[in-house]
Amino acid sequence: MAVFDLDFSLRQGDFTLDFAVRVEGRAVALFGPSGSGKTSALEAVAGLRVPRHGHIAVNGRVLFDANQHVDLPVRQRHTGYVPQDILLFPHLDVRENVTYGRRDGNRPDLRVLVDLLELSTLMDRRVSSLSGGERQRVAMARALYSGPDVLLLDEPLAAVDLPRRRRIVDALLRIRDDLAVPLIYVTHLPEEALNIADWAVLVDNGRVVASGPPRDVMPSD
Repeated sequence: MAVFDLDFSLRQGDFTLDFAVRVEGRAVALFGPSGSGKTSALEAVAGLRVPRHGHIAVNGRVLFDANQHVDLPVRQRHTGYVPQDILLFPHLDVRENVTYGRRDGNRPDLRVLVDLLELSTLMDRRVSSLSGGERQRVAMARALYSGPDVLLLDEPLAAVDLPRRRRIVDALLRIRDDLAVPLIYVTHLPEEALNIADWAVLVDNGRVVASGPPRDVMPSD
């Protein structure tokens, strides 16, 4: 379990995001229509966007606080970020991509990650030969090998066809439970939030409009 204390505001042109939630959980889903501010919230936690004011803390560790003039650089935030546009290095094989982000400190054993994410047959392949689901698992392994305190994912199933989605969901559950790495992830799929998250945050037009257990927050059919 992790405690996410997020209360900040940021501006992008004419768009303002006011995001405030305090959550204790293993996996938090950010849900809402396109353009509502979900990815911006994720990027603020990662350190890729700087809020105008407020604070961001994970398990009591302050990543950003405007009043205290704290704004940790991306590499010091101990977050693993997997964007929707997966940026693997095409000139490196899978093994080199996974180990590229390694740093000193507490990180999973490479063999554990390989087994957990079912990468053993892929390690010597070039990334250009991988399917969307395989690329997603490689990107998650690379982010995890950096030893993050939290894994941030932007629509992890968006580039994966339906038959392969189950494998990604299984991988996320193993990351959440076996590695005990908490997740914050953006999704537009209610079933994904119901299967993985123990908390959901509904964002619309730059505001948090609901926050709670997924079955209470997800729109009903």
